[in-house]
Amino acid sequence: MSNGIQAREGAWMTNQSIFIGEFLGTALLLLMGNGVVAGVVLAKSKSNGAGWAVITFGWGFAVLAGAYAVAPLSGAHLNPAVTLGLAIHNGDWSTVPLYLAAQFLGAFTGAVLCYLAYLGQFRANTGEVLGIFATGPEIRHRVQNLTTEVIATFVLVFVILATGQTKGLETSGTGVLIVALLVVGIGMSLGGPTGYAINPARDLGPRIAHAVLPIPGKGASDWGYAWIPVVGPLIGGALAGLVDIAVF
Repeated sequence: MSNGIQAREGAWMTNQSIFIGEFLGTALLLLMGNGVVAGVVLAKSKSNGAGWAVITFGWGFAVLAGAYAVAPLSGAHLNPAVTLGLAIHNGDWSTVPLYLAAQFLGAFTGAVLCYLAYLGQFRANTGEVLGIFATGPEIRHRVQNLTTEVIATFVLVFVILATGQTKGLETSGTGVLIVALLVVGIGMSLGGPTGYAINPARDLGPRIAHAVLPIPGKGASDWGYAWIPVVGPLIGGALAGLVDIAVF
């Protein structure tokens, strides 16, 4: 990137296209990702009780949809940890604030759209619903929870950076499919302890939406835990960028 403009596959990325792409892509990601959790968790949903495998595949398909939709506009980071890892790898920080602003706003918007799509189910629900919007640990231990998020996000960002070294994957678009399947794999193998945020925008944007939306009996937003799915993924993304520089 240079001065807010990046060439990719013959198209020019401007600040406007980056913001629009990251906003729309992250909104799609969270609409579908929160949506699959809502469908599994909420009563009066046809997919109620479908289980963890459905959630992990649903999040993978959410990544697939969001990334393929906006890759020509912004490169489809959709994740501040990915943006940070790429900035460390490329040494260009000029558009990082733009990416992050669009990602957090998009995540909040996607969560609100999920709420609207399941409005009747939310109104009929009688229990806490934070897990639809944001992550939380099964065993609350700050060091363990933070470590889990660092490790899981390192895997995500390192593989993204590593596959980016293969030009054929980038030009064919197969890299997006690989990342989507990678997210499914991370959810199945490393998602059990914390719910695998692996994306600060994915957790914080919807958590804010949970706090402000008029959901009956929604419970607390658990702000005491909220820093872990933000800081952990950022550390993991930064480490992935540094390791990628060292080994490639």
